[in-house]
Parts: sequence; C-alpha cells; structure tokens
Amino acid sequence: MIRYSTALAIFILLPVLSLAQSAQAKYGNDFLSTGSGARALGMGSAHVALTNDVTAAYWNVAGLSELQSPQIMYMHSERFSGIVGYDYGGAAMPLKDDKGAIAISFFRQGVDNIANTLNAWDRERDQPKGNVEDYITRFSAADMAVFFSYANQRTEQLSYGASAKIIHHKLGPFAQAWGYSLDVGAKYKSDFANFGVAVKDVTTMQKMWDVDESAFGDYESQFDSLGATLPTGQNEYVLPSLKLGASKFFPISDDFLVTAAADVDLLFENRQAYYINLGRMSVEPHVGGEVSYKDVIALRAGVTDFITDPVSGFSVSPTLGMGLNVSSFVLDYGFASFAGASSDLGFTHRISLRFDF
Repeated sequence: MIRYSTALAIFILLPVLSLAQSAQAKYGNDFLSTGSGARALGMGSAHVALTNDVTAAYWNVAGLSELQSPQIMYMHSERFSGIVGYDYGGAAMPLKDDKGAIAISFFRQGVDNIANTLNAWDRERDQPKGNVEDYITRFSAADMAVFFSYANQRTEQLSYGASAKIIHHKLGPFAQAWGYSLDVGAKYKSDFANFGVAVKDVTTMQKMWDVDESAFGDYESQFDSLGATLPTGQNEYVLPSLKLGASKFFPISDDFLVTAAADVDLLFENRQAYYINLGRMSVEPHVGGEVSYKDVIALRAGVTDFITDPVSGFSVSPTLGMGLNVSSFVLDYGFASFAGASSDLGFTHRISLRFDF
C-alpha cells in the first residue's frame, strides 16, 4: 500500500514541480473535446451524468461501473469539411470480483498528407526547383491519447473512478511532445435525477516538447537573416477543467422513454474566446435530449457552442442524432455544426459502432 501511495504522490507532484519551467497552454488538450461516441454529439455533448458504457472513460469515468458486459467501440468523425479526421477506439469490461470495471481508450486527431515544400524552392534563383514534385514530401500532424481507466460502484447511489492518460503530439518530422495527467469523476443517483462531476487533468497536464532542428535543413540561414532562430520547443502545462452535469428519465409508456441532460464545462485558461466568461473562467453549456422506442431506435437533439460573436451576436449550434440497437450491435450517428458561428468551419459527422459481448 505504501508503494502505491508513493507512486501516486510522484504522479501528482511531478507536473506541479515542473510548472516553473513551462508555459500555460490555452486549448492544450482541445483535440479531445470531440469526445467519444456519436450519441453524445447528437445530444449536444451533454453526457457527464448520463454516460454508462465504454465511452464513460472519456465523459465521466465513474459511469464505467454500470457496465453489465464487456464492450468494444469504434468511432470515426470528420470536421472542417473533412480536412481533420478523428478516430476513437475503446474496450471495457466489468470485474467479477468487485463492483468495478476497467477500460482502455485510444484517440487520434490528425491532418494527413500535408505537403512539405521546404526543399522544393530554389532560394538562389527565387523560384521552384525543376521537377519540383521530386522535392516535395508528405507528412501528418497528429494528436493522440491513450486512457487507462478504472471505476468502482461504492454504493447503489454513488460511483467513482479515475483515468490515467498519456498524450502524444507529432508535427511530422519537425517536433513532437509527450504529456500525462489524471482525470477523476463521480456519479450520484437520486430519486429526482442523476448527477455527475468530472475533473479533467486534475494533476495538471505537463507536456514536454522536442524539436528536431535538422528537419528544417539549411533553412537555419533563412531564420538568421530574419533575425530569428529555429523553433526549439517549450514545455507546456494544461490547467484542470471541471465538468458538471445532470440527467433525468421520463417514461412516457412501456415503449417510449424520454431522456433529458444538461452539462456545463468550466475552464480556467482565460480563453476570452466568445464563450461566456467570468474573469479567467470560461463557461460552456451543453443541453440535449433523446426519445427512444423499446430501446431499439432513438432520436436525439441538442444545442452546444453558446457563442457571443462581436460581429454576428449571440448564436448556438444545434445537434442531431439517431441510434439503432440490433442484437449486440449499437450504431449511432451524430450531426453538428450546421448552424451558428461554427457552421462556417464545415459540417461535423460522427459515426460510432459498439458491440456488447
């Protein structure tokens, strides 16, 4: 027990001790905001108090404790008119010896097939080199994460859990970064409603960057001529954020069930980016609902991205979705960014397929 306590203390303290040598990163882990599962997108990403399957490892790890059987899921999403691809895969299983569950999750967001033209320009002649395609290479810019999660059902009303996560950023051959932190969450069920809380990066995410100067070739002289130096990379830290949520079920009949959910995300990065801001804190609400028939087919809707734009004023982004449960397969589809300020960046489509063993 002492060994485990010591390891946990080191895991928590190391990021804190290194903050003096790092810079705060706004949107440092924002690639994870896409989340997991198309059901959540269809409900406006209001999922903290509702999640109870393999996707809980992301939304609120405490929800894993409600698993009845092993599950696997894969999800693909495209953003910004297909330029950015996002993939998620997860596996979870309940533990027989206690009221707990474990899960592993993988996330990747990337822009692939980017042209590297650094060696394709003849700087002495100030024009492209002959047979220019021979000098162009391709690379990917990708953000990846792995979650290792555990949750436990403490009582019939209360459950809790934690996810240890490892982050990896890779900017082609030029730079990469590694980071790690811990997420924690809890759910409480009452006769009135269900409530959830999740703290992201509770230990403060610390990311260590490494830049390969040789990948820039002889462009160092170009940087020098501009009075600049090649990028060297700077370690970053990401502050904790808080997710609060509530959900409630409304049985209409033996066949129909209506579910309502509302979340609020509290971020402390001083973003000041058109969201609701209270000092350094940004407030991001999410509201969603679902109507299901015999637990076979479901229709969903929600609103997210509550934005006050100085040019266009106040706007929100509606979301839509549907789900189909056939035998051991659950297929979900979500659609967003078709209205509001975010529509200028293209539609968001998300499809996920879950298998229950």
